[in-house]
Amino acid sequence: MKLAYNVTDKPPIAKTILFALQQLLAILAATIAVPMIVGNGMSQSAALFGAGVGTLVYLLFTKFKSPVFLGSSFAFLGSMFAAFAGGVSMSVGFLGLIIGAVFAGLVYVIIAVVVKFVGTGWINKLMPAVVIGPTVAIIGLSLAGNAVGDLTSSAFDSGVSAYVMDLHGILCVICGLVTLGATIAASVYGKKTLKMIPFIIGILAGYIVATLFTVFGYHIGKNASFLIVDFSKFADMKWYPEFTFIKAFSGNYDFGTVGNFGSYLATIAVAYIPVAFVVFAEHIADHKNLSSIIEKDLLVEPGLDKTLLGDGVGSMAGAFFGGCPNTTYGESVGCVAISGNASVTTIICTAIMAIVASFIAPFVTFLATIPSCVMGGVCIALYGFIAVSGLKMIQKVDLEDNRNLFVVSVVLIAGVGSMGLNFGKITLTEIAVALILGILTNVLCSIGKKKNADKE
Repeated sequence: MKLAYNVTDKPPIAKTILFALQQLLAILAATIAVPMIVGNGMSQSAALFGAGVGTLVYLLFTKFKSPVFLGSSFAFLGSMFAAFAGGVSMSVGFLGLIIGAVFAGLVYVIIAVVVKFVGTGWINKLMPAVVIGPTVAIIGLSLAGNAVGDLTSSAFDSGVSAYVMDLHGILCVICGLVTLGATIAASVYGKKTLKMIPFIIGILAGYIVATLFTVFGYHIGKNASFLIVDFSKFADMKWYPEFTFIKAFSGNYDFGTVGNFGSYLATIAVAYIPVAFVVFAEHIADHKNLSSIIEKDLLVEPGLDKTLLGDGVGSMAGAFFGGCPNTTYGESVGCVAISGNASVTTIICTAIMAIVASFIAPFVTFLATIPSCVMGGVCIALYGFIAVSGLKMIQKVDLEDNRNLFVVSVVLIAGVGSMGLNFGKITLTEIAVALILGILTNVLCSIGKKKNADKE
């Protein structure tokens, strides 16, 4: 695609700040959602700080050639819950988060060393466009339910059919559609800078409409149907991040029913290490997708070993501060695609902005008050672009050939059908399962392929 700003370009300072804010808005909801889901006293501000630090580490390892932001990884949710299981004390749980991230990061480091000596040729053979294209599409499609769910968030009263919307649900959808419409209008019809910040325009438009509904709701006697923005969050602001390492070294090392440190360490290892191999597959898919957007193969330059090291060490650094292992974000890649801005300077500014913002309680709280229906409107476009970018990868694939047709079909159906698998504490996401099945199908269909081609 045609980029307004390439990887090495440096937009003017004012534009860079605007673009960075847009990136921050794109990754914010998911980044702070992980600590909210895990609970146990985890800090959203610290997760934001850790994401910023992790991104800077990643950029250093990739020689500032890969324009993507790292945020809290949802793949490790089960692993993070395991850190607090067994009745362990709070300090032990937070120590487990750090140790687990180190385990996961070491998996990346080991794979990076292997790639350094063996090269990446095997990856292109194992995961050609016919495999990786539909897998990238699945990354976007698998998030479709989240986008639609957010768009209609709080839209249904308890006990009411999901197909029957009450007034509150209708207002939520209106806010989301206003957001989506403003985003589309800014991207398609906007001039210059406006065209490159469609997310900011869309979110502001949706937030204003949601605020008007909320103010009206309070005006007519606090009518719940109109209350969409939760302004009460400003009353519970935390003015500084509660870093993971501080809680981890608070001194209360009670291992609860786990028994001792050795048993607890084994539990953490089993919870984190297998998941790291799963996220490795998603790492490749994200970088293949980003490569197609910037038209430079990131697995070659700076190289898969560099991106893996950056992701692994960045994940460790992020968890040290925020408790959450980090990973490259599809939302960030989608933001690059839609805005046409691949400047790594923007990503640096976004990382710094995330770090600074984590100490500005009113700003973090304001971001947290953005209604899910508003973010849902944005995410319909964002996740859709990820899916489309994956489908574009298979444009040159000959789908008249049944070999290729079977591979794409298997990946799409396994992914869209949410074919995730659980083995005890180990969870294979639908993306990982789809990719694995795609690889196996491709290998099966490629047996004797060269010999048959020679005969033909």
